[in-house]
Amino acid sequence: MITKRIIPCLDVRDGTVVKGKNFTGLKEISSPVELAEYYSGNGADELVFYDITASSDGRKIFTDILCETAKNVFIPLTVGGGINSLSDFDRVLKCGADKVSVNSGAIKNPALIGEAAKLYGSQCVVLSVDIKRVNGEFAVFAKGGRENTGIEAIEWIKQGVDRGAGEIVVNSIDTDGVKGGFDIPMLKAVCDVVNVPVIASGGAGKAEDFIALFKEVPKIDAGLAASVFHFGEIKINDLKQEMRKNGILARI
Repeated sequence: MITKRIIPCLDVRDGTVVKGKNFTGLKEISSPVELAEYYSGNGADELVFYDITASSDGRKIFTDILCETAKNVFIPLTVGGGINSLSDFDRVLKCGADKVSVNSGAIKNPALIGEAAKLYGSQCVVLSVDIKRVNGEFAVFAKGGRENTGIEAIEWIKQGVDRGAGEIVVNSIDTDGVKGGFDIPMLKAVCDVVNVPVIASGGAGKAEDFIALFKEVPKIDAGLAASVFHFGEIKINDLKQEMRKNGILARI
C-alpha cells in the first residue's frame, strides 16, 4: 500500500496567504514564507503555493515571494498561478519549485502540457482543475474559479493525462471552504479514468474527512487543505496518527 500524502495549500494574493469559501470572500491569513517554514517542519509531505490572482489579473507569478518561500521549504513544492508558457515553467522551477501546476494556461493552450512534459518530465507537470457542477455535469472553471469554460471536467482530465500530465489536483468549487467533507463522487469519477496520482482538494473540515477520503476513494494519493491547517483546527501530525489508527499509511 502506498503512503498517503497530506498537503497544505498556500493561496497567495498580493504576497499574503488568503482563504475564502467557494473561491470567494477571501480573507488575509499570514505570510507565505512563515507558513511554508512552519509546515516544512511540522509533518507536511508536500506544499502547494498558488498565486491565485495571477491568471485573472493577466500577470506573471510574484517570483520574489516565491523564491523566499522556497528557501524555507525542505519538502517538495508545487507552484502555480499565471503559468502560460514554457518560459513560465522555467522561471518558477529556477525559483525553487519541484513541480509546476498549470490550470488556465492549459485550457488556453492544451499543447503546453505535452511540451512541458517533454522538456521537464511528466513528474514535473501538475494539471490543476477547478470543477463545479453545472446542470448536473462536472464543468471546468478557469481564472480562479471565475469563468465557466463549458468544458466537461472528466474528459478534460483524461486528455491532460494523455498529453503528459504526471499528477492531477482536483479542486471542488462546490465544497471549497465549506468544511463538510471532500467531494467523494467527483473524486471517484476522476480516479476511474486516470492512472497517475490524484490529489483531492476542497472540503476538509476535520480529521475524519481525510479518513473518509482515503477509505472511500482508495486510489486517491493525497489530501490537500488550507484553512483547517492554517487556523490549527487540524494538526498534521495528529491527523497522521489518526490515519495510522485507521489502517492508512502515512509518513510520520
